[in-house]
Amino acid sequence: MKLGKAVVKSRFVILILAVALMIPSALGMAFTRVNYDILSYLPDNLDTIKGQDYLLDDFGKGAFSFLIFENMDDKDVAATEEKIKEIDHVDTVLWYDDFADISIPKEMLPDKIYDAFNSGNATMMAVFFDTSTSADETMNAIEEIRSVAGKQCFVSGMSAMITDMKDMFEEQEMTYVAIAVVLAVIAMMIFMDNWIIPFVFLASIAVAILVNMGSNYFMGEVSFITKALAAVLQLAVTMDYSIFLWHSYEEQKGICENHKQAMAVAIHETVRSVIGSSITTVAGFIALCFMTFSLGRDMGVVMAKGVVIGVLCCVTLLPALVLTFDGAIEKTTHKPLLPSFDKASAFITKHYKVWLIIFLVMLFPAIHGNNNLKNYYNIDKSLPSTLDSNVANAKLQETFDMNNVHMVLLKKGLTSKEKTEMLDQIKDVDGVKWALGMDSFVGAAFPDTMIPSNLKKMLESDEYEMEFICSKYKTATDEVNNQIDEIQKIVKGYSPESMVIGEAPLTKDLQDVTDVDLKTVNTISILAIFIIIMVVFKSISLPFILVAVIEFAIFVNMSVPYYQGKEVVFVASIVIGCIQLGATVDYAILMTSRYQKERGLGKSKKESIAIAHKTSMKSIVISGCSFFAATFGVGLYTQVDMIGSITNLLSRGAVISTLVVLFILPAMFMIFDSLICHTSIGFAKKKPAKEKKQ
Repeated sequence: MKLGKAVVKSRFVILILAVALMIPSALGMAFTRVNYDILSYLPDNLDTIKGQDYLLDDFGKGAFSFLIFENMDDKDVAATEEKIKEIDHVDTVLWYDDFADISIPKEMLPDKIYDAFNSGNATMMAVFFDTSTSADETMNAIEEIRSVAGKQCFVSGMSAMITDMKDMFEEQEMTYVAIAVVLAVIAMMIFMDNWIIPFVFLASIAVAILVNMGSNYFMGEVSFITKALAAVLQLAVTMDYSIFLWHSYEEQKGICENHKQAMAVAIHETVRSVIGSSITTVAGFIALCFMTFSLGRDMGVVMAKGVVIGVLCCVTLLPALVLTFDGAIEKTTHKPLLPSFDKASAFITKHYKVWLIIFLVMLFPAIHGNNNLKNYYNIDKSLPSTLDSNVANAKLQETFDMNNVHMVLLKKGLTSKEKTEMLDQIKDVDGVKWALGMDSFVGAAFPDTMIPSNLKKMLESDEYEMEFICSKYKTATDEVNNQIDEIQKIVKGYSPESMVIGEAPLTKDLQDVTDVDLKTVNTISILAIFIIIMVVFKSISLPFILVAVIEFAIFVNMSVPYYQGKEVVFVASIVIGCIQLGATVDYAILMTSRYQKERGLGKSKKESIAIAHKTSMKSIVISGCSFFAATFGVGLYTQVDMIGSITNLLSRGAVISTLVVLFILPAMFMIFDSLICHTSIGFAKKKPAKEKKQ
């Protein structure tokens, strides 16, 4: 009660502090850098990441892009090349005129050089930057190249794709929040008995979101996925806490002497229920921090922090706002728009055997669908095909029959003969179109002293030499992954310290790392929530039942795209289990708490379950629908499938979890009541004498 009384007494101070906090929070949010490069979250100990660092440190080259020029005279291409060389952070531009004078006809070039740079009416140019793939300087340089080169030039590569993604995300970001807010308000207006209170809730949650996003400044940067989803998810998972406080306040107003006393008691009651509810949600997000792929830590920290801040605002700022606008709130009270759930509840609990049969029928198809759902890892697939970078990538494939260029950082020490032999073996690997090294441009018979100095500077450092391998295969396919394995075997056979790097090798590592992470985070989240439930209910059996019920809901959710014949972006598969389990197991805990209370008072199994179901049904429906409302619209609107997949799965998952808790959990209580009572503290150990045998 001390906290409640202190909050009520200091409500105006709390409001002033909230307004004051918004200023540094807004500045912190504005100055927090957003990272658009998913691959940058791979662990530093991978060869591909080390190779990227060597490329930047030893060669002064980080990002690279291929430019395709169509129907353009060589002189105009050469003039454009000179302009591109003048752009800030462009380190090297590689075209055929770097190996032969432009006055020499292209057809007189060696076939391997000609084929690498020309196809029909198109010519290709490689551009290297002295900054990393997703650096702001690189993205600015990409924009300037497009401006200088004109519409006949198509800029491909990871950096170009990240630039396009950044532009699209910045354009749509505020719309995500607006959609979530509008739909959440509509949901609350339907479920609440007051027209103004939804806006009071939103004001409190908005401050919590702003403080959370502003505090991200101390993390240095956040992923664009985290930034896109943080506000929406924080709204979805913390709205319940506001509803808990409001319902408690409404109840206490009929008991206490005045509104201030009612609010003090409501805060005291809400703290107890909200802390228990929020712990499982926080545990789900913290589980993401155990991923090797550090995007999980990025999202997990931000969202766990957001839930904690949301709880604090719920028991401090929201009561201050409610008391401040109490007069206006009372004047806008209306009759509930929804009918009573009592009849529906009675029907559900009466026919529990039917729902149990449905559960058993759906269980194995759900497990099969969940276990066999395929993920995709090629990031460009999650973006619209009309983006400039995707158009350029398509041109690269259609015109030059190439999808990837791997780079080999070859440790110095091999002879020209060994390097030529190595490249010849690589050329014979399936899907390799060409393989070029420094000796390829001048011939293995030439001594090192005869290699042009500009070429040596471009392709050689103190420790490494750069080789290029053109692949016909797309990123993240089985074909390119097998190809990379073969190339690595060849390269390591000649030089164990050498590395194969590039977009496709990085994506292959991404796939290997996240496959392990998926199992790790699911296991940790299940164990953490299992322990929390065991401690809260002092029960051995209930953790198994509650976790099993929500895991079943997750399996059903994840099996939907499998039976639709769709693939899901890998990020969604990893995070959805933790978030859906952590956020919706609260529904099961709410019903179980009331079931425990009634059973502990000596009521019969049927009566206890009926009361628990009837009293918690409305809250569960409101929570599930609010979660659905906040995420559904974003999934429909966004053009970025990484965001769309997560929000679609979350919105559908909220509905499925709600239905499973309302229909399946009571059936589980009916079947396992005796086991629960014998393995839990606080439940009746013996049936009342008058209870008939079930």
